[in-house]
Amino acid sequence: MGSKERFYADIMALQPEVTGSCNLVIVKYPSGESTKFIVDCGLFQEREYQKYNCCFPFDCDNIDFVLITHNHTDHIGRLPLLDKKGFCGKIYMSKQTETILPLALYDSYKVLRDTAKRNHLQPLYAEENVASTLKKVVGCEYEETVYVHKNIKVTYFINGHLIGAAIILVQISYPGCEDINILFAGDFNNKNVFFDVPSLPEWVLNLPLTVVQESTYGYMNSTEIVPVVQDNLISCMSKRKTAIFLVFSLGRCQEILYMLKRMQIEGKIDIDIPIFLDGKLAIRYTELYRRAELGIKEEMKDFLPANLKYVDKESRPSILSDNGCKIIVTTSGMGTYGPAQVYIPSYINRVGCLIQFTGYTAEGTLGRELKDTAMGESVTIGGIVKRKYADVAYTNELSAHAKADEMLEFLRKFKHLKLVLVNHGEIESKQIFSNRIADEINPKDIAILGRDYLYRICPYGLVRSFSTSYR
Repeated sequence: MGSKERFYADIMALQPEVTGSCNLVIVKYPSGESTKFIVDCGLFQEREYQKYNCCFPFDCDNIDFVLITHNHTDHIGRLPLLDKKGFCGKIYMSKQTETILPLALYDSYKVLRDTAKRNHLQPLYAEENVASTLKKVVGCEYEETVYVHKNIKVTYFINGHLIGAAIILVQISYPGCEDINILFAGDFNNKNVFFDVPSLPEWVLNLPLTVVQESTYGYMNSTEIVPVVQDNLISCMSKRKTAIFLVFSLGRCQEILYMLKRMQIEGKIDIDIPIFLDGKLAIRYTELYRRAELGIKEEMKDFLPANLKYVDKESRPSILSDNGCKIIVTTSGMGTYGPAQVYIPSYINRVGCLIQFTGYTAEGTLGRELKDTAMGESVTIGGIVKRKYADVAYTNELSAHAKADEMLEFLRKFKHLKLVLVNHGEIESKQIFSNRIADEINPKDIAILGRDYLYRICPYGLVRSFSTSYR
């Protein structure tokens, strides 16, 4: 067998659908040596897959390094468990993600610890694993190429999905062989209200590439989105009721606050209506947006609406007992954790009140359960049985994920697209998006990443697939 045939990378995903993102890459060299690394190390949030949270289908002490695309729990939530299981390498991420990661990991630890305690279980990891994890972090500047191994270099590029989010180019080399180039698009978006998102440079677009592409909204185009959030809020305020926005602490929270400010300026909502922000992590991120050097446009740092108050445990009861017109922005985005567990039971049975989810709700979360509960039917929240009379609304207009047409436009720019590996989507969405890629982009090969198969790639694209035993 020639050296070219003995130089390849095997890729598989640990996540069957959306959450729990973790891509395992095993590089084999003609010398017989190998390198193992993972891209992301997230927590599973779908009820069906939470059984995977406690273990990895690989030896953690054999992982050479970790690459992180962005600071969402379903992409970084199991890093401390990786540390606990013996990982000793470095964890690479953007400088911005390095700044905000400690807040995310310590908050996630507390949530997991308290949840385990309520269920009489051992927590996934200890607080000391969080501290140990943070010592392994290496922050990377955007567009600066970094050698993470003698044969592997990575370059981080700005991704509109989130502050600090990155598209990661991995270039694997060996003397006498062409490079294996893998582009991990991460949770992808081509725009963000808080910062500019430049196009990838031409030298990247001209590479022979394998692209790992998400498919969260691979079943719909951006033109299909019907904006409803502002209309829902205006309707609720006209009734002098309470509106609750369920937000993710990082990104969505700040976007909603900015939307409320714009609505005040445009006269769409009364500036005297009180607005409350509840959720420790959301408040801390909001302050970082205002004060830290995160690459936010200067004119966007003043994004808070008038009449905004931060909420804590002491002030929360008075807000709950006040029947007046108000707006509450709170976590968690899927309704399963945080102050949402207090607000939703308190308002779900109040006619005319609005409970507005602002992003994706995974199977097994409270947000998805409420979506499947008809008006007037009962729902159990934290053991308390309530009837659903509030207006519970959902939208994808605010999503930080690009839609199918936008992702296809992204893929269309690559001049030598050898393979597209579709991941991070519900099963049906991945299949629909894969079909569209075949019809509209027609790369050399397309495959769907998951736990069932690993894919062997070489500098020229796909070699073959192998079934796994991780199902």
